[in-house]
This record gives sequence, C-alpha cells and structure tokens, in this order.
Amino acid sequence: MAIQGDNEEARREYWIKQMESAYGFMDKMLEYPVEECGESLVSLSESARTEGVAIEFSDTRIAGIHERIFYLRSGLVEDFIAASREMNDRGWTLRVEDGFRSRAMQRDISLQERVFDTILQKVIWETMGEIPDPKLMLRRLTVLTATCPKIGTHMSGSAIDISVLRTADLSEVERGRPYLELSELTPMNSPFVSADAARNRTEISEIMRRHGFMAYPYEFWHYSKGDAYAEYLTNSGNSARYGPVDFDMTDGNMTPIQNPKDPLHSLEDIEKCMELSLARLNTNSKR
Repeated sequence: MAIQGDNEEARREYWIKQMESAYGFMDKMLEYPVEECGESLVSLSESARTEGVAIEFSDTRIAGIHERIFYLRSGLVEDFIAASREMNDRGWTLRVEDGFRSRAMQRDISLQERVFDTILQKVIWETMGEIPDPKLMLRRLTVLTATCPKIGTHMSGSAIDISVLRTADLSEVERGRPYLELSELTPMNSPFVSADAARNRTEISEIMRRHGFMAYPYEFWHYSKGDAYAEYLTNSGNSARYGPVDFDMTDGNMTPIQNPKDPLHSLEDIEKCMELSLARLNTNSKR
C-alpha cells in the first residue's frame, strides 16, 4: 500500500467510492438477522485490573458531555483481554477510545460540533465547494457515525474503538492519523497513508482478528465481535448474537431496543445542524 501523491482528484474519487461502499454495507446491516443472546455488559477497566493487563482508557467525553462507558458483553471480555495481552507481549499497549454507547451518546456524537463541522467540510470538498443537500450529509453521517441503533454496534456492547501505544513511552503507534480522523485516510486500506502506517494497521488488525475481533473496513480504529458487522465480514452464515440494547449502569439491567431501525436524527435535525455549522465555519474563516 503506497501513497498516491497529492492528487486531490484521486483523493476525492477514493473518498466518494468508499463512502458509497460503506453506505451499501450499512444497508446490509439494517437487514442482517439478530438473535439477541442476553449476555450482560462487563467493565473493561475492572477486567484489566483483575487480569493484570496493561490497557489505557480515553479520558475524553463524548460530545463533551457523556462519560465514556468502557463495557463489552461478558462473552467478549476474555478475548479482549487476550488481544490486549498479545499487544503487551509485542511491546504495545491498547488504548480503548470508546466502548458501549447509549442512545443519547450515539445521537450526540453525530451532532457534536467538531465532528459535524469536520464531516460537513469534507462533504463540501467532495461536492467541489457546493453546499451539499442535507440528504447527502445524512448519508455520510450514517456511514461515519451510525444514525440508527441497528447499525451502531457500539450500542450492542460488541464494539470498541482503539488506538495503540508503545508501552515504553506511551507514544502512539503510527496509523496515518490519530483517532478520530474523518477523511480519505479513515478507511482501513486507505492508499493515502505511509507504508509504516499501513503495516501497523495490518498488524493491529491481525492481532485483533486472532481473538475474533473483526475490523470495520471503513474506519481504522473500529473492531467488533459477535454482532452483525463481524458475522457478515466473516461470512459465518450465523445471526448476530448481540443487538442494540438499553443499559442501566446503576443496576446492570439491559433491554433490547425496540424498533432498532428508527432513526436517531430527522432530516430536519440535519438541516438545522448544517445551518449552525455553516455559520460557525463562516465565522472562523473570517478570523
């Protein structure tokens, strides 16, 4: 995998092709069968302490509001610990950037000013400087932030976003850009990252896959197991055993989400956010 120079048109063409491919993937995920197994959610930080494995956890908040919930389904924790231990043996430390997301978290991450502004700027670049139709913006948000519970596997307690650090000094292992990059560098196999970054992405994904965690092809940080993404990507022929749930951390109660295809955002929401975003971007450009 090699950098294809600074050909902006090649970058734009690649971005559009990947975004459309990812949207087709999400269409498949909407219809992928789920047979919820009912496994509980378990704290990854507590599991790491118990097992004596070096794992870091992000200290940022979602949308600057929500504390992150570093939990996975109980049936995945052993494999998560094993993958983390293999990274330790390699001289790396896994950093969990995100874990389970509630409905509010999933909704708000799409509308977070920094995320929304970044995606809107990228879509304006995609459309050669034209203000995009809100439907196109919603289409891109669907791919990059998941706009309904059925396709948002963080809401299933089966997915994690990760970075990887060098254990010796906790410097980040190069993957092209840090989490949360939103550009033509974002797809796992982007040709616009260095050879070193591409090798690191591959090696990290191989470690995760050895323990059953599949890489989402359109983001270099997202891995999951036992959900629709993973079952589809492995051609298992099995229904997903983890679907989107509501989770109460106070008592551990977990309930499958009814009507998981219902959108988290309306087109009117996107139109309003676009107006606000364009105003912010216009103000910033005048400074």
